[in-house]
Amino acid sequence: MQKFKAGKYINQGTYKSFQPEKINRQWKIENMELLNLLSQADRQLGRLDMYSEYIPNIDLFISMHVLKEATQSSKIEGTKTNIEEALLDKEDISAEKRDDWEEVQNYISALNQAIAKLEELPFSSRLIRQTHETLLSGVRGKHKLPGEFRSSQNWIGGASLIDATFIPPIHTTIHDYMSDLEKFAHSQEIYFPELLKIALIHYQFETIHPFLDGNGRVGRLMITLYLVEKDILKKPILYLSDFFERNRTHYYDNLMRVREKNDITQWFKFFLVGIIETAKSSILAFDRVLKLKQDVETRLQSLGSRANNAGILIKDLYQHPILHAQKAKELTGLSSPSVYKLLEELEKLEIIHEVTGAKRGKIYLFRDYIDIFQNED
Repeated sequence: MQKFKAGKYINQGTYKSFQPEKINRQWKIENMELLNLLSQADRQLGRLDMYSEYIPNIDLFISMHVLKEATQSSKIEGTKTNIEEALLDKEDISAEKRDDWEEVQNYISALNQAIAKLEELPFSSRLIRQTHETLLSGVRGKHKLPGEFRSSQNWIGGASLIDATFIPPIHTTIHDYMSDLEKFAHSQEIYFPELLKIALIHYQFETIHPFLDGNGRVGRLMITLYLVEKDILKKPILYLSDFFERNRTHYYDNLMRVREKNDITQWFKFFLVGIIETAKSSILAFDRVLKLKQDVETRLQSLGSRANNAGILIKDLYQHPILHAQKAKELTGLSSPSVYKLLEELEKLEIIHEVTGAKRGKIYLFRDYIDIFQNED
């Protein structure tokens, strides 16, 4: 890839836009360090995928991975909702934080819908546009053409085109570029390792910047979609936004390095290190979940006849680790006094923690479980 050319700047009158080279072509890997990282990344993904097969009811735990991805990907864009806040209902969120909360909820919906649609739609511009529409519906970007490629020039950084850090390609070329990206994703003639393919697709998508808003979030979401569609992962259990957020400066610098210095190899290395580190931390998180699950089951044995109803609540908490007393009543079918007695017992066992301090409308968190996903590293 020593001869790689990222693209060129084209004069558009008052500014110059960057027109990237198309990617649907033959590629050749010459860097041995890159091949070594690729081998490590493949091994770690294989471990994670195999690990996930041995975890009972893994779908219960995927929702927390999605929640973490939603908060971290949105955080890169300046949204300040944490995992505990994202778990709350809208009416429990203060007015000044509600816009951020809604953007995170949209991300969760967009990702879940996109994963479900993979069963009928391939990884494609159509799927990407539908995902973008969900992402921007009813939030701050709702006036920026949700679900449609832009029909005007955009830019990255700066207050205007004059002082922009980067100006993506002119809008009239977007459909052509996205068609090329889609062909590359599904090409049977071009052999290129899948992990490098999605690394290149992510770079190209962020360079094209086809939407007026939400490009970063959609581009990061595409990584997981690709890994699932290509059956590299059987379940959507790997998300890179946390790695990108913790290395935000390197993330943006490495993308710009490709455009300015034609250094695609450095971007590939950064991306693969992200895969390796994230797969390892995901395995560690699943390990902690299994240990917590065993520990909780041991503690529940002290509840005697109430253990069965407690188990019903715990199963729900693994999927959504926040609980209102009313929901506990609906799940168990118990009377209000019996439910509060059960919740009190679970508090004494330090399995759940009440967070409002109120006498009514109490909210309980499964904090040990939440902490696993807030502190994976």
